[in-house]
Amino acid sequence: MDFNFTTLGTASALPTKGRYPSAHVLNIRGRLFLIDCGEGTQMLLFKYGFSILKIDNIFLSHLHGDHCFGIFGLLSSMGMKGRTSKLTIHAPAAFKGILDMFLHHFEGDAIKYEIVHNVLEGSVRGELNKIFESRNIEGYSFPLNHRVPTYGFLFREKMPPLNVVKSKIEEYHLTLKEIALLKSGQDVDRGDEGMLRAEEFTYKPFKPRSFAYCSDTAPFKELVNVVAGVDLLYHEATFANDLEATAKTTFHSTATDAALLAKDAGVKGLVIGHYSSRYSSVDHLKEEAQAIFENVYLASKGEKFEVPLERLSK
Repeated sequence: MDFNFTTLGTASALPTKGRYPSAHVLNIRGRLFLIDCGEGTQMLLFKYGFSILKIDNIFLSHLHGDHCFGIFGLLSSMGMKGRTSKLTIHAPAAFKGILDMFLHHFEGDAIKYEIVHNVLEGSVRGELNKIFESRNIEGYSFPLNHRVPTYGFLFREKMPPLNVVKSKIEEYHLTLKEIALLKSGQDVDRGDEGMLRAEEFTYKPFKPRSFAYCSDTAPFKELVNVVAGVDLLYHEATFANDLEATAKTTFHSTATDAALLAKDAGVKGLVIGHYSSRYSSVDHLKEEAQAIFENVYLASKGEKFEVPLERLSK
């Protein structure tokens, strides 16, 4: 069961020769979620083997160009490739006017599929808003601290159904009805024989995995609880520590800011990206972050970060 995050565009506002603007793909059990869509995103999707027709949800953190200028070329290409299934774009309210303009002037005969704009809402720091749900996955947005309305995203696997301990099935000669009750977390009353406690007869088959995405933002204390304990956190690290003042005035973060959040939130791994164009090498950003939090990884074009499945037993 796949759960991985691929970084495609790792630049900040200005792309460089080797870096495209923000664009990333989260793959959960074969379902592809595109997170941000800067200029050139579709070229990166093609290069690294992602089918654009398998993307049915796009998440735009905010409406600065380096996070959304690639969306309309991608929408056109989806149409030209014969897309017929619905596409949902989760984006701030102001995206409606931009989308309407595009569809009015450039839709033509290419786009014959439904595009739904799911408006990202909420301005209370630390508050999660559910924006996506499937049989196995839940997705949430949460407000960040940037110059325009900006949102982060949290994805979680749902808690799997309980497994019944095999030896207990044989020992207690459990019926199919009793097994079903125990798997649903209910105790089984056997009258004079006593109560079969679900907590003693069942176990979780695996630990649900989680991923959080924090694009452009200045630090704020409420963010710790939002991303607490996630398996993998992506957080912008536009600047090194010597430009802390610049980070504050532009409502961005340093590598140290990202690492402090990861440490305080108790996450398992941290991926930093959204690098300033002034840096030809970003090794020093990793060094600054690792001085605080050990498990730091640099986002790079086409890099895949796996969250392994942790199977449980009893």
